[in-house]
Amino acid sequence: MIDKLQRHIGYHFDDPGRLLHALTHRSAGPKHNERMEFLGDAILGFEVADWLFQHEEVADEGQLSRMRAHLVKRETLAEVARELQLGGILRLGPGELRSGGRNRDSILADAVEAIIAAVYLDGGIEAARTLVRRLLEERVATASMELQKKDAKTRLQEHLQARRLPLPRYEVERIDGDPHRQKFTVSCRVEGLDTLSCLGQGCSRRKAEQAAAAAFLEALEKE
Repeated sequence: MIDKLQRHIGYHFDDPGRLLHALTHRSAGPKHNERMEFLGDAILGFEVADWLFQHEEVADEGQLSRMRAHLVKRETLAEVARELQLGGILRLGPGELRSGGRNRDSILADAVEAIIAAVYLDGGIEAARTLVRRLLEERVATASMELQKKDAKTRLQEHLQARRLPLPRYEVERIDGDPHRQKFTVSCRVEGLDTLSCLGQGCSRRKAEQAAAAAFLEALEKE
């Protein structure tokens, strides 16, 4: 089972004892994985933050924080653990075995973090980085796609809320064209950011507001 797990994570331990240590819950004995879980949590948080910073260039701080929180939360890591079939090889004490510890999210998530630490201790930071990206690559792509689905008004609102700024104001500046072929021009302004005022145009007020929000986001990124 240990050999199978090493194949799944794409890393072969020089010292397999480190992997066994990472799979040992505190209920199984005094040499358990809680300290490794502490280290793995820190490595995981940093590597995910670095990954998102490098590849999600249009995301602001609030969006990056939400993506990171989703990727490192207990439920996500427990899903990863189930994909690795960790439940069947965890070393648990009799009480945890009887109470269903092999399928408990907290225990599974902690084991994933401990394995990340074990890989770091055995092979260094590059090995740990490779493991984190192997385990979470598909989920990062999904989180990125969900971010991109959000419209400009939503992204602008989240950006401003993350910085404790007021919500934007949209005003129709003019309407051109015949009633059946109107073109709306809408302005977007934010109190406290008086130097920025962006216009957007569209065949409806809603589309013009979206265009104005997108222009405002672009202007913020250039500042």
